[in-house]
Amino acid sequence: MRTHGTPRFAGLRLLAAVMALVTFVLPARHASASDGGQYTMQEIVDAGHTFFGSTTGGLAKVVEKAFEQFGLPNGYILGQEGSGAFIAGLTYGEGQLNTKNAGQHEVFWQGPSLGIDYGGQGSRTMMLVYNLPSVDSLYSRLGGVSGSAYVVAGVGMTVMRNENVLVVPIRTGVGARLGLNVGYLKLTRAPTWNPF
Repeated sequence: MRTHGTPRFAGLRLLAAVMALVTFVLPARHASASDGGQYTMQEIVDAGHTFFGSTTGGLAKVVEKAFEQFGLPNGYILGQEGSGAFIAGLTYGEGQLNTKNAGQHEVFWQGPSLGIDYGGQGSRTMMLVYNLPSVDSLYSRLGGVSGSAYVVAGVGMTVMRNENVLVVPIRTGVGARLGLNVGYLKLTRAPTWNPF
């Protein structure tokens, strides 16, 4: 009888160690990678359906388009806005930023636009937020070409950017805004009437 270990069981111990690694460590790493403060498409669609209610016919398609182009967001804003334009226009809104790692924060936005644009609109708005390193970095001016929208079944998506932070507003609502307008949104911690 041997007392200093059996080589035939060494392979079984190695196999058991590898299986434990695969079973416990790798799934934990995968979960932390997908749960690293980012939202899945299903989480965003569910939040949108709850927020928009019955006007969400094209929401899933617009969200899918955003995910195809930009990936997983690490925040989203749910809010309401009002805007109007005849060549030049203004937009004012308020909502709540939702993040997995920094909680919920109130946010206000306002901004001018200039271009071939007329009409008025009151809408519920969901904004997907990408590459947000901190909540403070959201409060800035975001520029973009609003007329480069993707629209499906009364739900539209535009793209705005400031440095690395990307915000994708998804809107649905009453009224009509037609044409190409170039402007920006200024996101702030408190409401203000000054769009500049």
